[in-house]
Order: sequence, then C-alpha cells, then structure tokens
Amino acid sequence: MSTKTKEIQTQDIEKQEVEVSEGTERTRPGKAYVPRADIYETDGSLVIVTDMPGVDKDTVDITLEKNILTLKGLVEFNTPDNYSLAYTEYEVGDYERSFTLSSEIDRDNIEAAIKDGVLKINLPKVPQSTKKIEVKAT
Repeated sequence: MSTKTKEIQTQDIEKQEVEVSEGTERTRPGKAYVPRADIYETDGSLVIVTDMPGVDKDTVDITLEKNILTLKGLVEFNTPDNYSLAYTEYEVGDYERSFTLSSEIDRDNIEAAIKDGVLKINLPKVPQSTKKIEVKAT
C-alpha cells in the first residue's frame, strides 16, 4: 500500500490596485484594490465569491447598469488612540471590481449576501426554453 502526499504550493500574491482611467479620479482619498474572486457554475446559476476584508452590508454597494455588475466595498480603518503605525504588511483600502454579464443571467433575481468580509453573489440563469415554430404553407 503506497501513501501519496500532496505538496501545497503557496504563492505570495500582491494586492492589485485599481487602475484609474485617464480623465477620471476617485471620490474618496486612499487606495482601492481589486478583490480576488472565485466564480462557480451550477445548473441553474453562477455564483461569485469575493474577499473584501473590512466590508460589511452597510459598506458594500452592488449595482447593475446595462450588462455591467459593479462591486464597491468601502473600508474604514482607524488607528487606536495613543498608537502610531510602526510597520505594516497589509495595506488598507477600498475594493472595486466589475463583471460583464451575459444575456443568460436573470437580472431580476440576483441575490447577494456578505459575512465576515466574504461577499457571495448568486446570479440565476434564465431558464432555457424550447419553442416549436409552426411552419405555414403560403
């Protein structure tokens, strides 16, 4: 009987800062980052899971305009009184990310929930229908 071991590979992944288009600027001071996302597909929906540490239901904003689903999460960081930051490995900033949706998504039934800084968005698919087309003799 042989034992197989799997080696876990880790990678240092830098936070990706949001690129601001020329001619536009952010309305809040500070940096904004692109949240990491996983997208899962089931028979009836797509599910987007994004990590947004420091964001809760009151500081997340999700909009759908035309085919663009935009996520924005605002993070407030306050240094405790009588302390000053001496060293940091994790930069605090807001989150922004957009996704282009296909016509297969039922826009009226999108749902979202956030817990412990993890945002989960359920994008139900439009039910597939088959229609028999009657052919008429002319």
